[in-house]
Amino acid sequence: MSTTGMTVLGFILIFAATTAGAALVFFFKKDLSPRLNTLFLGFAAGVMVAASVWSLLIPAIEQAGESYGSWSLLPALVGFLAGGLFLVLVDKVVPHVHQGTDEEEGLPCRLCRPAKLFFAVTIHNVPEGLAVGFAFGAAAAAGEYGGFVSALGLAIGMAIQNFPEGAAVALPMRAASGSRVKAFLYGAGSGAVEPVFAVVGYFLAANLAAAQPWLLAFAAGAMIFVVAEDLIPSAHIAEHPHLGTWGVMVGFAVMMALDVALG
Repeated sequence: MSTTGMTVLGFILIFAATTAGAALVFFFKKDLSPRLNTLFLGFAAGVMVAASVWSLLIPAIEQAGESYGSWSLLPALVGFLAGGLFLVLVDKVVPHVHQGTDEEEGLPCRLCRPAKLFFAVTIHNVPEGLAVGFAFGAAAAAGEYGGFVSALGLAIGMAIQNFPEGAAVALPMRAASGSRVKAFLYGAGSGAVEPVFAVVGYFLAANLAAAQPWLLAFAAGAMIFVVAEDLIPSAHIAEHPHLGTWGVMVGFAVMMALDVALG
């Protein structure tokens, strides 16, 4: 496959998987059982943690080593923390409600609850799109075919975790919105930001070669922030500890295997 084909496929996959997961709202008569919800979100958390480490932080440190020498950890450290701070700022501005805790954040407004749930998921899909875009952009700047294969592996990993995540969003949204169609559109729409920000990330990384380690670490920090603030609380792992823990471990193992096999 050509490098252009892999890039386009990667951008499409991350959105298509979310849409496919959201489509389960037409086949499930009830919401996800608490145990299945724990398993799905635990798996998604494991994939995102592994992707942050194997596909983003380690490459960021390796790239920084070429320019920063003994200070190669600096871009990864600063970028990682900046990614978390970025989402803190977004949380303060965009009105939304966290599904796992029912905590409302953002500027005061009169948006309905389904809209606030939608914004909560949309915000947290932005880092995933950026991560995939940064990976493909870095590969384009390096001009190495193997870099595109590795980036496609990251996109496949994000797509795998987006499927259960899309279902975990759309099914509860049905109860909040009172409509299967609206729930599906909310779920699919939340994933539409991923290819958009993937394109943004691609052009940033492709045209700002010196900033690539910082950008990769930024995406990693943002994704870990999402895992800690949203996925883990929403999974209610404490109620089903073994199931949730194995979900995280299997998700991590799947993403690690993808990265090693295609990296």
